[in-house]
Amino acid sequence: MWQRASAVYLAGFLFYILVCLIAAAPVDHQELKSWMGNPGMWLATALFFLALLLHAWIGVRDVIMDYIKPAGLRLGMLAAVFVFLLICGLWVVSILMGVL
Repeated sequence: MWQRASAVYLAGFLFYILVCLIAAAPVDHQELKSWMGNPGMWLATALFFLALLLHAWIGVRDVIMDYIKPAGLRLGMLAAVFVFLLICGLWVVSILMGVL
C-alpha cells in the first residue's frame, strides 16, 4: 500500500514539475533557487524525496527478503541498504536546507 501511494505521489510530482518547466522554465540559477525556496514548492520537493526513499526501501527490502535466504546475509544487506538510503536522505535534507 505504501509503495503504491508513494508511486502515485512521485508520478504526480514529476508531471507537475514537467508542466511547470515547460510552461515557464527558470532562466538562471537565482530564479530557480527562488522558485525552489517557495515554502509550498520546498515542502512538495521534500515530500517527493521522502516518498522516493520510502518507495526504494520497500522495493529493495522485498527483493532482498525474497531472494536472499541466509539470515545473516539478509540482515547485512538490509542494514547496508538502510544506511545508504539514510545517507541519501541526509544529503537531500542538507541540499533543501541550503535552498531556504
